[in-house]
Order: sequence, then structure tokens, then C-alpha cells
Amino acid sequence: MARQLPIEIFMPPNILKAKVGGHGGLDMAAIRRAEAAVQELKCEFRGWAAEELKKLGTARDRYAKGGGTAGRAALSRAAHDLKGHAASFDFPLIGHIAASLARLLNETRLNAQLPTGLVDAHVDAAQVIFRENITDGNEITRLLYTELNARVTQALGASP
Repeated sequence: MARQLPIEIFMPPNILKAKVGGHGGLDMAAIRRAEAAVQELKCEFRGWAAEELKKLGTARDRYAKGGGTAGRAALSRAAHDLKGHAASFDFPLIGHIAASLARLLNETRLNAQLPTGLVDAHVDAAQVIFRENITDGNEITRLLYTELNARVTQALGASP
């Protein structure tokens, strides 16, 4: 029988804990500072949202004028950016509308023509929600989003 070596256990140092501090609690002062910084930035959210919506509208216009693959890529990029940023800008409904548009763009074959009226409906809905400053859902916006999503599903089912 072979002689067994003793087992040695090695515990690597926890470098992250040493850098962060071992107290383990949350730094409430840091959290308050972060919340104050976000409140200061909120006044800029509307301007940033307006810029994102302008990019979306410009991309839609470019695609509608025969922008081809490049126009469609710009439209997709603008929809995805808006989908990701809208909730941060206090416009979660615009994020839902942009997500529906992004779904249409992602799931439609690249060489297939997008239903222009449906793309327009998404862009126009996002712009109205922004213009009317609708930041929380109501029955009308819920119905609008539901209808747009249903139309996207219908369009995707019809595309070969």
C-alpha cells in the first residue's frame, strides 16, 4: 500500500474584502450621495430622452426613404438604445414601446421589408408619450402597448 501524504488546505487571501473593507455593512452615506447625484441629473433626463427620440425619428425617416440595410441598422440601434435607456430617463413606457420595435427589427428577416406603418406607429407612440410626459402606465398606454405588441406578433407570423 502506498504511503499517503498529509492533506494540505490552502486558503487564498480575500483581496477584494481587504480593498473594500471588512466591515460588511452598507455605507449609507455613500448611498445618500449617489441618490443626491441622481436627483441632480434628473433635470437632464428629459433632454437626453429627447435626443434618443430624435435619433429614433431620424433613423425611421432614413429607413422610410430607402435607407436599405444601413438605414435598418440605424433604426435597430436607435430602438435598442432607447429600450435600454428609457427607464433610466423616467420613461419606462417608451422603453416598452422601443422593446416592441426592437423585437420587430430583430425577428424580421434582414432582406424582408419592414411594415412601415407599424414602425411609424411605434415611433409616433414613443414621441407622444414623451411629449405628454407620461411616466407611469394608465389604461390607454397599456392598451396601446398591447396593440402594438399584437401587431408585431401578427407581422412576424405573416413574414416568411
